[in-house]
Amino acid sequence: MAAVNQTLRHRVINIYKELLFLGREYPLGYEYYRTRLHKAFASQQHVTDEEQIRKGIERAEFVKKEIEALYYLKRYRALRQRYDKV
Repeated sequence: MAAVNQTLRHRVINIYKELLFLGREYPLGYEYYRTRLHKAFASQQHVTDEEQIRKGIERAEFVKKEIEALYYLKRYRALRQRYDKV
C-alpha cells in the first residue's frame, strides 16, 4: 500500500511541475499563475483516498491539455496574422 501511495505522490508532484512549467507564458503573468496553481493543489492536500487522488490527477492532466491548446491557438493566431498580410 505504501508503494502505491509513493507512486501517486510522484505523479502528483510531476503534474504540478509540468503545470508550473506551462505557466511561464501565461497571459496574466507567471506569479499570478503560480499562486493560483499552488492554492489549487494545497486545497486538495487533505485527500488520502487513492481513487480521489487519481481523479485529481486526471483533472490536472485535462487542465494541462487545455493550457497547451490555448498556447497552440495563440501561436497559430500570431503566425496567421503575421503571414496572411498579402
